[in-house]
Amino acid sequence: MINNSRLDKLFRLSENGSSVGNEITAGITTFLTMAYIIVVQPMVLSGRMFGFDTGLDFGAVMAATCISSAVATAIMGIYARYPIAQAPGMGENFFFVFTVLPAVSAAGFSNSWQIGLGIIFVSGILFLLLSLFGIRKVIIDAVSPSMKNAMAVGIGLFIAFIGMQNAGIIVTAATIVTTPGGVIISGETLVKLNPHIFSIDLFVFASGLFMTAALYTRKIRGAIILGIAGATIISVILKLISTSGFEIAESHLLSNSRLVKEFTLSCNLFSLPPSLKPTLFKMDILGALSLSMVPFIIIFLFMDMFDTIGTLIGVSEQAGLVKDNKLPRAEKAFLSDAVGTVIGACAGTTTVTSFIESAAGVEQGGRTGLTSITIAIFFLLALFLSPLIIMIGSYTTITAPALIIVGSMMIKNVLKIQWDDYSESIPCFLMITGIPLTYSIADGLTMGFVSYPFIKLLSGKRKDVSWFMYLLAILLILYFIFVRSKV
Repeated sequence: MINNSRLDKLFRLSENGSSVGNEITAGITTFLTMAYIIVVQPMVLSGRMFGFDTGLDFGAVMAATCISSAVATAIMGIYARYPIAQAPGMGENFFFVFTVLPAVSAAGFSNSWQIGLGIIFVSGILFLLLSLFGIRKVIIDAVSPSMKNAMAVGIGLFIAFIGMQNAGIIVTAATIVTTPGGVIISGETLVKLNPHIFSIDLFVFASGLFMTAALYTRKIRGAIILGIAGATIISVILKLISTSGFEIAESHLLSNSRLVKEFTLSCNLFSLPPSLKPTLFKMDILGALSLSMVPFIIIFLFMDMFDTIGTLIGVSEQAGLVKDNKLPRAEKAFLSDAVGTVIGACAGTTTVTSFIESAAGVEQGGRTGLTSITIAIFFLLALFLSPLIIMIGSYTTITAPALIIVGSMMIKNVLKIQWDDYSESIPCFLMITGIPLTYSIADGLTMGFVSYPFIKLLSGKRKDVSWFMYLLAILLILYFIFVRSKV
C-alpha cells in the first residue's frame, strides 16, 4: 500500500500543488506518449527500419533502451526531483546509423558499431564532467526570461509538428537528393497536407484528437491517457476488421492504410526480457579515441547538451518550476542524462537525453520527481510487457493526438516574451521557428543563442548580456565552421 504522507514528504507534493494520483497519471501519460522509442530505437540501430543490418542485435538494443531510460529517469526523479523523462534521443540515433557507422567503416575499422558505442561512451563521460563542473547550469542561468519562454514555445511547435507527421496528416512533399554539386530539392515545398485526407489512419487520429480535446475541455482527469486508450481500442477494432472476411476489409480505404501495414496485434501481453549479451560492454573505447573519431564525440556532446537544456527549460517553464529566472537543481538534472548515456553505451544504445514528450505529463499535473519514478517503473515493466508496448508503439497515429494537444498548451508561453523589445523578440522568434523547421532542438537553440548577443551588442544593449553568452555564441560559430561542416 502506498504511504501518501511519506511520498508527500519525499517528493514535496503538497509544496508543488500536486498529489500521488496526479503524479502517477502524469507518469503513465508521458510513458505512453514516448513508448514508441522502445520499438523505434532497436529498429533504427539494428537497421531493420531501412532494410539493412548494422550488426546491432534488435532485442539487446530494446533491453538497453529500457534499462538506460529507467536508470536515467529514476535519477532525474529521485536526485533532481523533476517530472522529466530520459531516453535515447531521436536524431542522435539516425545520426549514429547514417553518419557515424559509415564514417567508421570508411576510416578502415571493421567493428563499426562497437566503435560507435565507444564514441557514445566517451561523449557521456564528457557530459558527466561538464555537469559536475556546472558548465551547463551556467548556460541556463545566462539565458534571459524571454529566451526561456521561447524555448517552450519552439518545443511546443516541434511536438505538434511531430504529432502531425506521426498521424500522417503532414507528409513529405519533396525529394531531397545530395550530389557532389550540392543538394537538389525536387518539389515546390518540403512538406504538405496529406491529399488522402479521408483515410482510416486519419480517422483514428481525428477520433483520438477530438476525444482528448473534449475530455481536456471538460477538465476530465487523465484526458490524454483516456484519449490514447480510446484511439487504441478503435485501432484494434479496425485491425480485426482488416483481417476478417468482411467485404470492407478488402476496400482500398482499409487495405492500403498504415494501420494494416504497421499496427501489430499480439495475443500475449507478457514475455521474458530480451538478452543484453550481444551488446553488453562491447564498446570499443580505444577506437573511439582515434583522431578521426573526435569530431563525432564533439557532435554528440553538442547535440545532447542543447537538446537537454532546451527540453529541461521548456518543460520546466510549462510546469512553473523556473523561479526568478533560475532553474533549481539544474546541475542534478543534467547528471541524469550523462549517467544514462554512459550506462546506455555500456548496454548497447545511443545518447540518452531529456524527452520533449515529458510535457504531456506536465499537462496532466506532473510537477515532481514522482512522475519520473512512475515513468522509470514502466520502462522496467516494458521489458516484460514488450508485446503490449510494441503494439501501441508500432502505430504512432495512436499517440499523435497527445503530442498535438500538448503542443497547443505550450504555445501560451509566447505571451511571456518581451515582444516590444526587438533585441529580445527577434532572437526569440528565430529560436521559436528554428526548432521545428530545423527539426532539431539543438540547432534551433543555436539560432537564438548566436543572434541574441550580437543583436544586443549592435543595439547598444551589450550590458544586458552576460559575458558567457558572448563566449557561447563565438564557440557555437566555431563549432559549425570547424566541426559540423566537416562531417
